[in-house]
Amino acid sequence: MAIAPSARVRGRHCSSDGDWIGVNVGQWWEILSWLCLLPIAGGIVYNLLTVVTTKIFLGRSLPKQDFQPGVSVLKPVRGLEKNLEVNLRTIAQQNYPAYEVIYCVQDPEDPALAVVKKLQAELGSEKIIVAVDQVEQGANGKVNNLLGGLKQAKYDILVISDSDTHLRPDYLATIVSPLADPLVGCVTTPFKLTQAQTWYEALELLTINADFMPSVLFAEVTGASKACLGPSIAIRRSTLAQLGGLTALADYLVEDFELGRRVWTSGLKMVLLPYVIDAVVDLGQWQSWWSHQIYWDQNTYLARPAPFLATVIIRAVPFALVFSLCHWSEPWAWLILLITLAIRYGTAATVARQLEDGESLRYLALLPLRDCCGLIFWALSFSQRQVLWRGIPYRLTKGGKMVLASPTSKN
Repeated sequence: MAIAPSARVRGRHCSSDGDWIGVNVGQWWEILSWLCLLPIAGGIVYNLLTVVTTKIFLGRSLPKQDFQPGVSVLKPVRGLEKNLEVNLRTIAQQNYPAYEVIYCVQDPEDPALAVVKKLQAELGSEKIIVAVDQVEQGANGKVNNLLGGLKQAKYDILVISDSDTHLRPDYLATIVSPLADPLVGCVTTPFKLTQAQTWYEALELLTINADFMPSVLFAEVTGASKACLGPSIAIRRSTLAQLGGLTALADYLVEDFELGRRVWTSGLKMVLLPYVIDAVVDLGQWQSWWSHQIYWDQNTYLARPAPFLATVIIRAVPFALVFSLCHWSEPWAWLILLITLAIRYGTAATVARQLEDGESLRYLALLPLRDCCGLIFWALSFSQRQVLWRGIPYRLTKGGKMVLASPTSKN
């Protein structure tokens, strides 16, 4: 039949088109696999630099501790956290002449209330104040809690200290001292997590100790960015009022970043002291770790999109794994993976020793898993805009502010 040759020609054309498409897909995949070398190289260089910047930062001198005004410490408490009484006691045993500790509790039925009342009975009501106040100014429970305690604070110098921090006796004298300079708006300290007991607490610990904190110190030394770290902050009450007060922070998911942003955009100095404190990691289930990592990255992206996007070029381990799988038959591809892992392990171990962080060394075998999960969280942060905060769904807006999610909202 006359149409048979045409049909065969068309068939050959279709087959040829399919081959052409297949070749191009293969070529694009090959190109993309070679692009993995960029974050591999970037991550290796960055990890090596964090060893240097951490050493430089920790080598800085602490300011003299001859500025010792009265201090009101605000300690928000909620629930029976791991090691709670021991942690809360450390702030009440400071080598400091004049200070008060205000344990802030929102729920009169909170079991933690018995712990703080025990400390008050033991140490005296002049030094220890228990503030029970069900303030509801916004979505952020920590800020609501702090607002209840702020009502009873009598000093201008405020120290905001999380309930999970374990503090040395010289903590207050150290964190307050930079405020002797009237141009200093806020003082904060680095922290490392301790006392991980489960695999997901270990991953959370590595996220802070081996990833987040080295990046904070790197940014501080290089001047790339500033940080205000929520577990430990000192600020004048008058400065806080000029910046809008705690009420203005009540709808922000990460209130410490917003407070810091207001400080440095106002022209005041932000001081990050070379004084590392401990914070006890306490996660009830693995889902808490997962959701915490995602909303942390969500907020970071919304607050600083360009720097957050740029972090993809320093994620060496997951891209080295992808590259080796794409070139699985080539021994040199696996050699690149081994070199990447060796540098990641070596630099993380060195930084951990600099920070006197024995727990990160103990869980170092989990570091590649943490780094690969970190890339997943990074990717998910672009597609999700909803967080669950104390059982209530909120939608994150630009800048990290939370608004109640509508019933039909999916992201």
